[in-house]
Amino acid sequence: MSGKFKCNRLEGKVAIVTAATAGIGLAIAERLGHEGAAVVISSRKEANVNEALEYLKRGGLQKVEGIVCHVGNAEHRERFVKFTLEKFGKIDILVNNAGINPDFGDILDISESVWDKLFEVNVKANFLLTKLVVPHMEKNGGGNIIFNSSYSAYKSPPGIAAYGVSKTAIVALIKALANSCASKNIRVNGIAPGVIKTKMSEVLWAGAEDSTDAQAQIASDAAMGRIGAPKNAPAPWPFWSPTTPATLPESVCS
Repeated sequence: MSGKFKCNRLEGKVAIVTAATAGIGLAIAERLGHEGAAVVISSRKEANVNEALEYLKRGGLQKVEGIVCHVGNAEHRERFVKFTLEKFGKIDILVNNAGINPDFGDILDISESVWDKLFEVNVKANFLLTKLVVPHMEKNGGGNIIFNSSYSAYKSPPGIAAYGVSKTAIVALIKALANSCASKNIRVNGIAPGVIKTKMSEVLWAGAEDSTDAQAQIASDAAMGRIGAPKNAPAPWPFWSPTTPATLPESVCS
């Protein structure tokens, strides 16, 4: 990341980011660190955590830690929160970035097990992690929670409609949590990225005869006429900024 983005407006803040070893999650963790926050990243695989930590530290970040966490695992969620509190003493920012899309096809062809898995990770696990974090934020006087939804919550793209349904549930969850957390001085917001070039999005063109043509078609349908890079995902920076008005709850930036 370019040094021009480095500032200290989050100095003294502690952030945790799920699924933060690649793609959008890593880009968010990097930005948080360059804005002065201490950051704890997580991923399901230890090798990925170690690789991401090395990358972030090479980029100049010192207050960064990492831990293995499968958000669908209750013990992992509890360990993630405990690890952060032991390292930094508090949690000011939670970025719920974890999400999966294990199936590509018509929504009526999706199996019950895949449907359950989508909601288990994309909705339930993120909600339960939030429940764990909220009491610590409240004790600390407030905080910011950001969910990663998707443009598919608003537009049902071919092949990933079921994924979109789970991301629509995230939008509803943001609204419900924002109402519940407002009195605790905790803001709950979200981002809804379009197609971002990550490992997950490769399913959209992996099966095409010509992946370049397939990507060009996807790009032509995008508002900006291109597929975004992780660093170009809708920026949640205003949602965690200490200068943002407290009256900005339940917003979803797309």
